[in-house]
Amino acid sequence: MQEAVLYKTRMAQTEADIQRAQALRAGLFYENVDEIVLDNDEFDHINHHVLIESVETGELLATFRFMHLPNGNEIEKCYSAQYYDLSRLKKYCEAMIEVGRFCLREDIRDPGLLRTAWTFLTTYVDENDISLMFGCSSFRGTDEDKYTDTFALLKERHLAPDVWRPCAKAGEVFRFADHLKDHKPVLKLASQNMPPLLRTYLTMGGWVSDHAVIDRALGTLHVFTGVEIGRIPQKRAQLLRNDADVVRA
Repeated sequence: MQEAVLYKTRMAQTEADIQRAQALRAGLFYENVDEIVLDNDEFDHINHHVLIESVETGELLATFRFMHLPNGNEIEKCYSAQYYDLSRLKKYCEAMIEVGRFCLREDIRDPGLLRTAWTFLTTYVDENDISLMFGCSSFRGTDEDKYTDTFALLKERHLAPDVWRPCAKAGEVFRFADHLKDHKPVLKLASQNMPPLLRTYLTMGGWVSDHAVIDRALGTLHVFTGVEIGRIPQKRAQLLRNDADVVRA
């Protein structure tokens, strides 16, 4: 029996579409701040916005935005460049996308929702010959001590290669690669506190900056995260493409 299609994915076409995405983002990014109705910034108008809706009700269940760059020459235009020195990535000569403002409704527990988002991205990456996907992966709260083992695991296994590694730029950072250089992670704790989106990036061979930015405005810590498409493990890449083929069919 063919599995029922629960979600549909589309690009925002109107300002009203974008505002729906901004409203969902506000509800998730700004807890207990009633006066913030829309989460918007100066990067919204230079990004593509993706909406994932319920087929049955049309409700917006997830959203993210992305910026397509032909190479690293214009990387200073992206959102991440506010917080990270990305000068090394200026030398990247192939196409890339920055993915950001990724959020899913917290009352939806179906892993298929996140899989639907990755299906869209897989198709876009393949059809546009994207070689690098990057963005900021966020941890809830600004207390780095809560994530000691997770940051220690990132330090031990997932740091960006030197040739692309971002340098510190933001005013307030936690240099976990230095601070935790002698800390051996407890893997169970590291996994428990790993943000789901970051975990997905890491399963694709993703890498991160050697420091986290402390973002007081959003009440988060975040790390720069990159995924080189050509380095995604073959089995993982095939699973992603299988899902994309099912949707296209």
